[in-house]
Amino acid sequence: MSKRIGLPVTLKMRHDAHYVETLTSFSGASIGRMIPLNKVRPNPDQPRKALGDLRELTDSIREKGVLEPLLVRFIPREDTYYIISGERRYHASKAAGLHELPCIEKIADDAETLEIGLIENLQRKDLTPFEEADGLQRLATHFDYTHDDIAKKIGRARSSVTETMSLTVIPDAVRKDCIERGIFSKSLLLQVSRQPNEKKMLEMVNRIAQGGLTRDEARKARKAESASDSRPQPFLFDYRAPDESFHVRVQFRKSHVGREELAAAIRSVLREIESGSISSSAA
Repeated sequence: MSKRIGLPVTLKMRHDAHYVETLTSFSGASIGRMIPLNKVRPNPDQPRKALGDLRELTDSIREKGVLEPLLVRFIPREDTYYIISGERRYHASKAAGLHELPCIEKIADDAETLEIGLIENLQRKDLTPFEEADGLQRLATHFDYTHDDIAKKIGRARSSVTETMSLTVIPDAVRKDCIERGIFSKSLLLQVSRQPNEKKMLEMVNRIAQGGLTRDEARKARKAESASDSRPQPFLFDYRAPDESFHVRVQFRKSHVGREELAAAIRSVLREIESGSISSSAA
């Protein structure tokens, strides 16, 4: 049996200088090459949580080869190429029985690798709203990007970025409930995120799941709920570490809190922790 390669038979990557020039003109890399599949590894910091159904892509690669090279970076100490972009193509190629992959090698540090991987995934259309929200939050946290910065980098409207990032306030328990009930409509999830507390969020999820609430119905229900409760809702700051190692929630009695006041409150707690005034269990 002849050795399987990743490129379509009509393309000769090693010998077609024009093809290599075309690839490198987009990536800014210096060279395109065929790399043994066993030398390529997925990025451990891959932003995408689920790869989805790869059967169609696998069949396409089995028949036509890999039409778009992977973007990789070389780690000398491990003698391995880590994927910056193209993990679905990697897994589909592996399933298709390929032994080599067409790749573009790029010199990039850990931060740039994370940034490119996040942006590449965020530009796709098959991420869940939660994956998008977490990806945008990681861009903002790791690189101190504003919503405007992120919008320009991923080619979206600033309002879309702001709306999507608002989903990060949905607690894990509510997220899990949404996923289990198959609620992935961004417009409906936005209505969930705008509920004043976790209990109300779960109630809204239950109403959407059982009654099949539309976006407009969910919005009306939220407005009616707000109108019936004249008491102002407490301000809540909710932060999750990018690696999910910790979760911080700060709740105020009043409903409106500015950035400086929030920062001052967090610094006050930090000083008490550092001075030993708050025990580790209480903290």
